[in-house]
Amino acid sequence: MTFLAVGINYNTAPVSVRERLSFSTDILETSLKELIRIKEISEAAILSTCNRTELYCSSSYDNQQTIIDWVSDTKQINTEDFVPYLYFHTDRSVCRHLFRVACGLDSMVLGEPQILGQMKTAYQAAYDAGALGKNLGTLFQHTFTAAKKVRTDTAIGSSPISVAFAAVQLAKQIFDKLNEQTAILIGAGETIELAARHLSQQGIGRIIIANRSYEKAHALASQFNGYAISLSELPAHLTEADIVISSTASQLPILGKGSVESALKKRKHKPIFMVDLAVPRDIEAEVDQLRDVYLYTVDDLKNTIDQNMNSRRLAAEQAEEIIDTQVDYFLTWLRAQNAQSTIRDYRTQAEQTRDEALQKALALLQNGIAAEDVINRLAHSLTNKLIHTPSIQIRAAAENERHDLINAAREIFKLTKSS
Repeated sequence: MTFLAVGINYNTAPVSVRERLSFSTDILETSLKELIRIKEISEAAILSTCNRTELYCSSSYDNQQTIIDWVSDTKQINTEDFVPYLYFHTDRSVCRHLFRVACGLDSMVLGEPQILGQMKTAYQAAYDAGALGKNLGTLFQHTFTAAKKVRTDTAIGSSPISVAFAAVQLAKQIFDKLNEQTAILIGAGETIELAARHLSQQGIGRIIIANRSYEKAHALASQFNGYAISLSELPAHLTEADIVISSTASQLPILGKGSVESALKKRKHKPIFMVDLAVPRDIEAEVDQLRDVYLYTVDDLKNTIDQNMNSRRLAAEQAEEIIDTQVDYFLTWLRAQNAQSTIRDYRTQAEQTRDEALQKALALLQNGIAAEDVINRLAHSLTNKLIHTPSIQIRAAAENERHDLINAAREIFKLTKSS
């Protein structure tokens, strides 16, 4: 049995290639069932995200070309159009790669936690499709255990390394309870969507999305039970804001000192926490002069992000050590499985010998032979039967100078040298 992994990711392939090899959820089950119909492949799982597509297989031998041909047929893409972007792993390397991916060590954003959830989804899809067996299924379970240990024992995911996350973490430091605060988010792009998502996860009391396009603001706000307004309505709602996060593509400031000062008066100088993530800036620099405003720019957060990135790199070094240990644990388990059939056969043979000896002993008792004699005969007979075949094999090994087998026998039976 061989583990195989074939994949592409954001490092090896452009999005134009990645999108052609992606597996959407609606075709995943069918694809997995087709994959395990290949004679040499007994188990399979497919991890497909925006940043990577990876196929994990348990196979009777190292048959990367078979998987490549299957992908080519399934996706209707010539091999020369995607093979140069592929990477391959086998056996131990598969285990280590899988563990690193689950821990976020192979992600575009070091230590990002979303990939573990995506991997669990891939596992569940393979399980539901009947594509997982004992070996690959257990490998995934060990993967989840390793990822949990890395998250628990290192700081790999504890420090924010996106400006949106850093902004929300800073807001948490300033306000004791975000569930009592109102946040106005200006813009409707990816950064504002991330900020909204992080605020929602932290239990923010209320979200207002302000954007030049009301339709875009409404579409985003509806995802987080928020309220949408146009930019022209922003001054009227600014008095409600405890938190303001802005990230637009505007070439001119959207919030000036005057409008913020007016809002503060209506708020009776209740402080406002502001984060300007835009370049050029959305909030006039003079706003920082106002006594009850805490204004941060993207540069202020960058220092925090850089420090946290260094912290994650140190944590990643610890994570690599944990992963090496966890890989050894799994491979030890896997090697032990190779002996299970031998152990089972040996036990079956011993039980059969026992049952035969026991039947003879019971027959002697029924014939009136004294119980003590029967027990002695049973012990003698059982001992002779159990040692007969090993004794013949050890003697044959000596005759053929197979000292390795003799040494193995001494180790297996834990024999001490007789005096």
